[in-house]
Amino acid sequence: MKKKTEYMNPYLAGVLLGFVLLVTIYITGRGLGASGAMKSVAVTVVKSVATEHYNDSAFYQDYANEHPDGTMKSWLVFEVLGVIIGAFISGVLSDRIGLKLEKGPGVRSITRIGTAILGGALFGFGSQLGRGCTSGSALSGMAVMSLGGIVTMFAIFGAAYALAWFFKRLWLK
Repeated sequence: MKKKTEYMNPYLAGVLLGFVLLVTIYITGRGLGASGAMKSVAVTVVKSVATEHYNDSAFYQDYANEHPDGTMKSWLVFEVLGVIIGAFISGVLSDRIGLKLEKGPGVRSITRIGTAILGGALFGFGSQLGRGCTSGSALSGMAVMSLGGIVTMFAIFGAAYALAWFFKRLWLK
């Protein structure tokens, strides 16, 4: 018989996330976010692969000027590395390490993978339009009582609930 997977109480997890956010704002003067780390990686890759394009683009030059020590030395890069390492340690400690594709019974693997890639690309594009990901815009914005952060959180959850009705058949039979 398979052992039931136990997860942390979501209310406790929310309180702990709020505490981490509070400590981060106190120590760094900024909230949490992850899209900046991905931007640092993208800028570094473009610089390595297409140096001439990198040198001719005001976008890359402006970003490099914001990070005089190097784009990969941004504290957001280290934040995301810490999240990855922490998630791995959590998975090892709870015996949840493994590769599996989670999908509904009526969904083909290629559909699940394709929609995950499309969703990730749209989310990345949206985070650039919104000048940050949900962590930075919604969580950190709400933590400092920013109207924009509050509106962003309602928009994220409102859109998710509205779209869930259309996509629930992919997960439920």
